[in-house]
Amino acid sequence: MPAFAFSEANQAEVARIRARYPADRQASAVLPLLHLAQAQHGGWLPRAALDHVADLLGMPRIRVYEVASFYDMFNTEPTGRVQVRVCTTTPCWLCGSDEVVAAARETLGIEVGETTLDGRFFLREFECLGACANAPVMWIDDDFYEDLDGPKARAILEAVKRGEQPVPGPQSGRRGSEPLGGPTTLLRTGE
Repeated sequence: MPAFAFSEANQAEVARIRARYPADRQASAVLPLLHLAQAQHGGWLPRAALDHVADLLGMPRIRVYEVASFYDMFNTEPTGRVQVRVCTTTPCWLCGSDEVVAAARETLGIEVGETTLDGRFFLREFECLGACANAPVMWIDDDFYEDLDGPKARAILEAVKRGEQPVPGPQSGRRGSEPLGGPTTLLRTGE
């Protein structure tokens, strides 16, 4: 099995992450270290990376395997380098996530759970991304794109395919998760 170690460039980040946790609670760093290892390894975690994180944190290896296999954000098999996740939980579905999934499938030319032939993109449906007020949501690598429909999702993915970095966040023009029509409560009467 090929060895894994954090790159020289990532060593400072590993130290920064570990410094957030007390010496007797280093296992708490498992999620951010797995995320860093996955990014370094091109979108997935080989067993050697899982073992390295376990050894680094003084954890039983099985505990790290359990974490990596439990959370959808971790891939334990090779995938595309660019992770495209579309939330299909009830709030996003009610707001049109089927249209976003269809646009992603068409734009990328793959089905959910597949990687493009060039190994660049991986498409998956995802359980709740926690941005229900801005549904539907698509998560590409580290960025959320919210308030989507088919054409907006397609435009974002086309831009990413061209190597551009679309502006993340709401695609409706609103700021954060404020109501689309402006404030509707706590208004002063008589004005």
